[in-house]
Amino acid sequence: MAKSIIDISMALDSSTPEWPGDTPFSYRLSVTKEESGSVNIGELKSSTHIGTHIDAPFHYDENGLKTDELPLDVYLATAQVMDVSDQPQVQLENLDELAKGVSAVLLKTDAWRDRTKFPEAWPVFDPAIAEWMKGQGVRLLGVDVPSVDPETSKELPMHHAMNRNQRFILEGIVLDDVAPGVYELAALPLKIRGGEGSPVRAVLYKE
Repeated sequence: MAKSIIDISMALDSSTPEWPGDTPFSYRLSVTKEESGSVNIGELKSSTHIGTHIDAPFHYDENGLKTDELPLDVYLATAQVMDVSDQPQVQLENLDELAKGVSAVLLKTDAWRDRTKFPEAWPVFDPAIAEWMKGQGVRLLGVDVPSVDPETSKELPMHHAMNRNQRFILEGIVLDDVAPGVYELAALPLKIRGGEGSPVRAVLYKE
């Protein structure tokens, strides 16, 4: 039986908002089929933290794992989507009871509806969630906003709490039309040697 796949990735094009001050996404045909006589060849330029992406610990820790060093099984997981919309601060008490066998939690804040604009604000995530994840055997946290910390934060308390507890981060997923529940997740990063992050094509599916 064919899998029913739900794409939870942002599209990447000129309308995809970059982090303020970061490199915007651009794509063009550097060689056309007419020019080459056989093929079209594209060229892209982008921040590694645009759209739906993962953060490698090296993004915020000089000694952290780099993108090509990440454990891939983290990004192939049984995931639970939890609805935490309308919460200005997402705390442990806002999370659903964890289903058996779940190793990734995806939080639906519903705070980023217009994906052509960088959001002015989004909920604050309690760093205690990272310690709870470690105790529950949950290795990956996904959020439907640009970051697990506020835009203006320099201390990055949630990022560092995740790193201390050896948990991993997926940001910018699209859960607008996804019902709470348990799914299989695939969100593999590119093998960027020495990298600090990577765009991903994130999908949910049911076995």
